This record gives sequence, structure tokens and C-alpha cells, in this order.
Amino acid sequence: MTNDNSLQVSVLGLGAMGSALATALLKAGHPTTVWNRTPGRADDLVALGATPAGTTADAVRASPLVIACLLDHASVHDVLDPLTDDLAGRTLINVTTTSPTQSRELAAWAARAGVTYLDGGIMAVPHMIGLPGSSILYSGSADAFHQHKPLLDLWGTSTYYGDDAGLASLYDLALLAGMYVMFAGFIHGAAMVAPAGITARQFAASAAPWLSAMTGGLAGFAEVIDGGDYTVAGQQSLEFSHLGDLQAASAEQGISTEVVDMVQRLIQRQIDAGHGTEGFARIFESLRHPA
Repeated sequence: MTNDNSLQVSVLGLGAMGSALATALLKAGHPTTVWNRTPGRADDLVALGATPAGTTADAVRASPLVIACLLDHASVHDVLDPLTDDLAGRTLINVTTTSPTQSRELAAWAARAGVTYLDGGIMAVPHMIGLPGSSILYSGSADAFHQHKPLLDLWGTSTYYGDDAGLASLYDLALLAGMYVMFAGFIHGAAMVAPAGITARQFAASAAPWLSAMTGGLAGFAEVIDGGDYTVAGQQSLEFSHLGDLQAASAEQGISTEVVDMVQRLIQRQIDAGHGTEGFARIFESLRHPA
């Protein structure tokens, strides 16, 4: 592990996130070379001390550590495929959003090219980088993670999930699934109360502490799911969890029931299979074994 802030780093991709990552490196004193396909994106970073690269090859050759923060999986290949000879012997940390399969493919591609590969999933928005609450998940080369952890921690809490390069992406997307479904549930609630003249801001004041308190139940659900026994006493049953009243109230308010319909289908599938008295966590089986 190194705390050497003289390590030269190159950042490829200067969208909002790439720029935030590069800014944190510059503020920590790392000599940073930057490249972006669109001219002018580097101007603010150059004012902070970054070195602009005219080409991707120039950027890669400038540093032993290359950070890729690009649009998607295809763009990583578009940018880096012509540079395999230049990348050989260097470390590539790819924080571009990719699927687990795509992350593993990139790791295999890097291995063939003699490139040390670490994949990252960023659990933050750009303005959070370097602040409490920002976290980045990594998988791939253990040596790269441990060697560069002090640098990675400049961006947020760094967590390593193992040498399977697809695991960081898997965790990233699984956590996002929970976030988006939660947001959709909040927005459904805001739509329900809107006809009564209640603003979304007013509803949020009640929803935020309620949803925060409910996260305390996640560990209990996890214990039941891992144990595989949905009959454990103290659980709310699927029959009691039936969302018919919620669906009816939503329809009466004149709004779509699509969000709650999805959850009710998962519940009903288990009730129909004879598990109505078992705990709500059993919808895990509806997801694991889709109809």
C-alpha cells in the first residue's frame, strides 16, 4: 500500500463523474493527466493543475495508473482497444458503469493485454465524491486495490469484494435496484396524496423518517432468507401483507397502481402456491423462481 501522492494518474473521460474524480486527485496533490473526447471539458481541471492530453495514447503513456470513467462498456473498448500496447504493464481502474458480464469480459481483455485490472462501482453522485457518504465498490486485482487504496479512499469509502471482476458491478446494480424501487414507492405515495392537496414536499417530511426507520428490518429479512425458513414466528404473513386495500385506494385517487401491482404479484404467487401464512420475505422465492 502506498500513500505517495506523487503518483502520476491519468483520467480518461471528463463527464461530471470523471471530472469529480480528477478534481479529488488534484486537490490531494497527485499529478493528473486528463483526456476527454469533447474539447474544452478539461479547462477547469487544467486551471487546478491538470495536464491535458491531446490523445488517449498521450494520456495512457503519461501514467502508470489509468482511470477510465466513460459512457458505457462499448466506449471503453472504443477508447482503449487501440492502446493495448501502451497499456501493457500499467494498472487500469475502470469505474464506467457496466454489467457483471461486461466487467468480467474487460478483465479478461486486460489480462490478455498484460494490464492489471480493477473494476469499480461508484455508489455516489458527482458532488458527493470525497465527502462522507460516498462509497466505491471494487473487484478484480487484489494487488491493485491494496496498493492504491489510499488514493481510492480520496473518492469515498473503498470496499473490495474479491478477484471476480464482476462482483463490484453486481453489488452496485443490486443496490441500485433497491434504491430505484424505494424511490418509485415514494413517488407513488406522493401521487396518492396529491389529489388531497398535499404537496410532495409535505409528503416527504413524513416519508423520509418512516422509510429510514423501516431499513432497520432489512437484517431480519436477510436472516430469514438465508435461513430459508419463512414460517419463523413474528413475521408479517403474506396474507396480512396483501395490498388490495392499497391498490383500491390508489385507484380511487385516480392514479396508476403499477408500482404496487408489481409487489402484489410477487405476494399472490406465493399465496397461490399455499404459502399465505408464511412471512413476507418469501417473495424472495417469487424472484428467484420467476413464473
